[in-house]
Amino acid sequence: MQVILQQDVPNLGKKGELKDVAPGYARNHLLPRNLAVEATPQRLKDWVKHQDKLETESRRQEEHARALAGKMADIKLTFKMPAGEGGRLFGSVTPADIAGKLKEAGFEVEKKKIELEEPIKSLGLFNAAIRLHPGVKADIRLAVEKED
Repeated sequence: MQVILQQDVPNLGKKGELKDVAPGYARNHLLPRNLAVEATPQRLKDWVKHQDKLETESRRQEEHARALAGKMADIKLTFKMPAGEGGRLFGSVTPADIAGKLKEAGFEVEKKKIELEEPIKSLGLFNAAIRLHPGVKADIRLAVEKED
């Protein structure tokens, strides 16, 4: 029996997926708990339209992310931080700091989308990756200099 999931169901699938399940499982577990609805011909037509719409939106977002990644490729952010002997920072450069500098440069990026290879706790040049969309990353350069 085919069902369309209305919610995420562990060990079965995510919301919006079309799944083949045993009739008893659908009748006794999924349908009474409103976890899924039976895939009638009309619901299947609506589901296909919805999937096409989601795919179109995803493609549009990916194109936008690729354009943004192209613009970000030339960015070099400079941080002036207090440091001690040996170039060791008093603190560190965090994804929140990077997101703040990117916002000043005109790019709105969530801090959780910024990936650092390791915490930045010293002076020097570093790289950071920004996940803009699944499969689209922008690499930016970071320079950490000693504060006067």
